[in-house]
Amino acid sequence: MKYWALAAGAALAVSAAALPAQAAAPERSGAPAPLTGQGVYLSYGNGIRVLKNDGRPVWASRDASFAGQFSASPDGRKVAWIDGKGRLHVSSTAGGKTTDKVVARGAAYGGPCMTPAWSADSRRIAFPTTAGAGGSGQGDRTAVAAVGSDGKGLTTLGTTLGPCHLTWSADGRTLAGYAGDTVGVHLLTTGSRVSAKVPGIKLANHVESLSPDGRRVVVNAIGANADAGDGSWPLSFVPSIHDTRTGKKIAIPVEGRLIGARYLRDGRLVVRVAGKAGNTLVVLDSSGKTLQSLSEKPAVRRLGLLQITG
Repeated sequence: MKYWALAAGAALAVSAAALPAQAAAPERSGAPAPLTGQGVYLSYGNGIRVLKNDGRPVWASRDASFAGQFSASPDGRKVAWIDGKGRLHVSSTAGGKTTDKVVARGAAYGGPCMTPAWSADSRRIAFPTTAGAGGSGQGDRTAVAAVGSDGKGLTTLGTTLGPCHLTWSADGRTLAGYAGDTVGVHLLTTGSRVSAKVPGIKLANHVESLSPDGRRVVVNAIGANADAGDGSWPLSFVPSIHDTRTGKKIAIPVEGRLIGARYLRDGRLVVRVAGKAGNTLVVLDSSGKTLQSLSEKPAVRRLGLLQITG
């Protein structure tokens, strides 16, 4: 069943100051350090839980009516989430103590797919906003804002027809998200504040990540008769990579049943492959060459992978 996420075309009345630049991916003189397999995972057991692969908690929802609008920071230390009053929170758990801070108001609420998106340096959060309208119809645009994880530097980024499962490129210049009715993926260029539809992707119900330069996007492309779902974070999905300018589908040179893929800040692509006892993470360079193959812990085999932290 297709649906439209709750959104409004009117922009939130926030500062129109220039977007503070996020830190660029560090220059590397040689090969990047090998991954160790550290990550942040999602569980839908008793409520929604975000945890590290050793079982340490990062965050958990406490409200049974929570719509599921959240995302984990790339460093794996924090979770941004939107409550029923349209407030954007940043929460974390360390040493058994949970901290929570409201960093912005006026966020769009009500659709699980309307998740906030972190910058690559884990310092800023982009989020869909609403001016108080009760919903949106086909063709309506959603305003997107950004704020620091400390609540400072609130600014508008523009409007887009793709506010669902927003993801931010590492260079800070592009946001990608899918349309609430699943008809296409849209890119929002933060400098010009305009958005455009990615060619070649007819239907999609999840956007996972962008390459650092925004030229490639990882999505879950679906067929015309597929169930669109409710917009919640998937525990797994069949990854499809497309060139955001031409729409060309990029082959993923990894064998097995693929259940996810994600770009890292330095441009490496990590592909998740299903296994009977435990899943495998295959790390590729920009040319598609395999750099590593890592075994996930068996305990996280059925959990969703939100971030790869090391």
